[in-house]
Amino acid sequence: MQFIDLSEIEVIGGKGGDGLVAFLREKYVPAGGPSGGNGGYGGSVIFVAQENLQTLLDFKYSRLFKADDGKRGGPNNRTGANGKDLIVEVPCGTVIYDIESEELIGDLVTHGQRFCVAKGGKGGLGNKHFLSNSNRAPEYALPGLEGEHKYLRLELKLLAEVGIIGLPNAGKSTLISALSAARPKIADYPFTTLVPNLGVVRKPTGDGTVFADIPGLIEGAHTGVGLGYEFLRHIERTRVLLHLVDLTAEDPLQDYQIIQQELEAYGKGLIDRPQVLALNKVDAVLPEDIELLRTEFSQITRDPIVMISAVSRTGLEELLQLVWDKLDDLPQEEVQLKSSIFKIEAP
Repeated sequence: MQFIDLSEIEVIGGKGGDGLVAFLREKYVPAGGPSGGNGGYGGSVIFVAQENLQTLLDFKYSRLFKADDGKRGGPNNRTGANGKDLIVEVPCGTVIYDIESEELIGDLVTHGQRFCVAKGGKGGLGNKHFLSNSNRAPEYALPGLEGEHKYLRLELKLLAEVGIIGLPNAGKSTLISALSAARPKIADYPFTTLVPNLGVVRKPTGDGTVFADIPGLIEGAHTGVGLGYEFLRHIERTRVLLHLVDLTAEDPLQDYQIIQQELEAYGKGLIDRPQVLALNKVDAVLPEDIELLRTEFSQITRDPIVMISAVSRTGLEELLQLVWDKLDDLPQEEVQLKSSIFKIEAP
C-alpha cells in the first residue's frame, strides 16, 4: 500500500433548495391562499475517523467532495427534501487545516469521531412564509443558500505511543522487527526506510503498545534536508521517544547531538518528550569501548541508557522495561492507543 500522509482537497456543502411560489387550488375554496413550501437543507460534508485506514491514499485521486443539494419546496406547504450528507472516511490521526486561513479546524483521533468540514446551505423560504395581514397573496419566495466551500489540507500524524528515532542505518527497522511482528525493508544503505513503519509490542500485562519506526533524520531535517520534516510530524503524537544510536558510527556522540538539535529546531515540544537512549550494535564493539561510550553519554544526558543489539536481541528486555517505566510515569491521556487501531498482530 502506498503511504500518503499529506493531501489538499476541496469540499463543498450542498446548496439549499429554493422556496416555492404557489397558491392553494382546491375545489370549493375560491380564495385559496399561498401554499409554497420551504426548500430543504443542503447536505454537509462530514469526515469520520476509521481505525482500519492508515493512509490518505484515497485523497490523492479524489480531491473534490461535494454533498447533495436540497430539493425545492413543494405546493401545499410541503418542505423540500434535505440533501444527503456526504460521509468521508479518514484515518485516525488526521489533522485538518483551512488552506486559506492556515487555521487548524479539526483533529480526528478516535475511531468513529465525526467532524463537519462543510455545512450545507439553508433552504429558501416559500411564499407561505410571507403571508401577513398586509400581504395576503405574496408572489415571491427566497432561493436556497449556497453551502460552505473550503480548501483543506489534510495531514496524517500516526498514533503511536513510542517513536523510534535516529540517523539513517542506526538500526531502527531491525529493532522494530525484533520487537514486533512488523516486517519493514532492511538493508545496509542509508534511507532504506522511506515511510513510517508500525509495530505492536506486547506489555507483560498483555496490552499492546504501538511503536513507530520513523524514517532516518539527518542534520538540517527541520529545514527540509534529506527526507526533511515530512515525517517529524509523526513524532508529535508519541508519548516516549526511543533514540537509537549506532555505536559503530564514526562519532556516536555527535550523531546523538544531531538528532537532539533537530528535535529542538522543529519545536512543538519534541525536545521535552521523555526519551530512552539505546546504544545499538554492541556486538560489533569491543567491551572496553562500550563502557567508555556509556560513560561519555551519561555525561551529556540524564535519560536512561541501555546497551543493545537489535540483530542478536541483546538487551531488548531491559530496553522494553525502561520504555514501560517511562509510559507508566506519564499521566494517562484521553486517547488510548490500541493495537487494533492498526490491525497489526504482535508476535
